[in-house]
Formats: sequence, C-alpha cells, structure tokens
Amino acid sequence: MNVKQFAERVGLSAHTIRYYDKIGLFGGVARLDNGHRIFTEQEVGWIAFVQRLKETGMPLNQILVYAALRATGDGTMRERQKLLEKHAAVLKSTIEQQQQHLEKLNEKIAFYANAITRQNMA
Repeated sequence: MNVKQFAERVGLSAHTIRYYDKIGLFGGVARLDNGHRIFTEQEVGWIAFVQRLKETGMPLNQILVYAALRATGDGTMRERQKLLEKHAAVLKSTIEQQQQHLEKLNEKIAFYANAITRQNMA
C-alpha cells in the first residue's frame, strides 16, 4: 500500500508517516522504481506497536532506540526487553499516581454531592 493508504489504515497523517520514515523509524521501507514507498502488513503491525508506546508516554527518541535495536536483529532481544521493562515501570508508576489523583477527585466529587444534597434538604 502507498503512503496515503497506509496512513488511512493506521490512523496517522501521510506527513507523519513520511517523517517517521525519514527519521528511520521503519528501518527502510521498500520503494518502487519511481521512489514511492510501499508499506506491508509488517509495517502495519510495527506502527501499531509504535503508537502504543507513544500513547503510554514513551518519548520518540526512546522509540527510535528500540527501533534501531529491533533492526539490528535477534542479538538485541535482551536490550529491547530491558528498555521495555524500564518503560513498563515508568508506566506503572504513572498509573499509580493517576489512580491517586482519581481517588482525590472522587472524594471531592462526593463532598460536593453530599453538600448539595444537604443544601437541598434545608
């Protein structure tokens, strides 16, 4: 599939796809004789994983490190695992912190609900 089709399929702009290719995130997309990129299902799966990493807060520079390790081959599996373990630990901490924030917000919401109920009863 071409850039436009790929972008539509993965929910990103064609500009973003070209940028990702330019910075080496794909590790070399096949091209036609005219220079147009051709994306496969493999890139669909890869970009879905990249999007997940981004959505969980991994910085693009770390994703690029992961991509470079991935492109190097199976000999970097342990390094990739460690990188993902670090990210998982950061994500876990962020989730715990957000859960605490949510609990405090819910306490405040309950406070207002009770106050409004008491006010309406008066």
